[in-house]
Amino acid sequence: MRTLWKGSLSFGLVTIPVRLYPATDDKSVSFNQLRASDHSRIGYQRVAKADGAEVAYDDIVKGYEYEPDRYVVFEPDELEALRPPSSRTVDILQFVPLEQIDPIYFQRSYYLAPDPAGAKAYGLLSRAMRDRSTVAVCKITLRDKEHLATLRLRDEIFVLETMFWPDEIRALSLEDLDIGELPEPRKQEVQMAETLIENLTEDFDPTAYTDEYRQKVMAAVQAKVEGQEITVVDQTGEPAAVVDLMEALRQSVESSRKREASDGAADVEDDAAQDKPKRKSPRSKAS
Repeated sequence: MRTLWKGSLSFGLVTIPVRLYPATDDKSVSFNQLRASDHSRIGYQRVAKADGAEVAYDDIVKGYEYEPDRYVVFEPDELEALRPPSSRTVDILQFVPLEQIDPIYFQRSYYLAPDPAGAKAYGLLSRAMRDRSTVAVCKITLRDKEHLATLRLRDEIFVLETMFWPDEIRALSLEDLDIGELPEPRKQEVQMAETLIENLTEDFDPTAYTDEYRQKVMAAVQAKVEGQEITVVDQTGEPAAVVDLMEALRQSVESSRKREASDGAADVEDDAAQDKPKRKSPRSKAS
């Protein structure tokens, strides 16, 4: 697996050599841009907006626009001198309960694994954190950006999750949407909504969900590769218009009960199939 970052994890006076690895694999379907006439790939060039001339990579410098069309320019060594300690070290700042962190702050997940030389200290920290059911708040610099991050255990490996800074979280209120206040629901509506929530509450199983759009696109890709005609069938249909909120809740609760009953019947059939003794086939009996 490709190493994204190499440095150390600092825990008090303990320093643990670690490496950062990607924890997720984005499987979104991507398309290339092609010229319609001959399907050749479209390429892009670095050009100066002033005269349209192509610019070599070595002739490019970094500039910060402090006013429209006015820049201050930085040389690579100037930016290197500004790099924080977190560019080489993941420094643990504090430990907090996970439930105190609003999920809106979480950005991207990585695995933070030990180098062989740091396995003992890594195991000590992971054992201590597991026993206290806590997560660490730390800092790390990736791709010229310093991130606040959390460190938590997943099985035997630390997961580092980069976070947005507080000033990167947009504030939004009902007033921003020209809504004075939310209408007060009727007691019967609340009870019906709570019943619906109860009927749909179950343990989270991520394997129960699939990216249906990606599956359909890849099936269409395979069909085109094999020269088949693609027929698109709309299986969603138009939802029935329900104006009354109470009626919509009632129909939703009824639907959830039917699904629950169907799932229960399927579980009973599976259990019966497992408990049913296997009968020998006539061929095996004759032999």
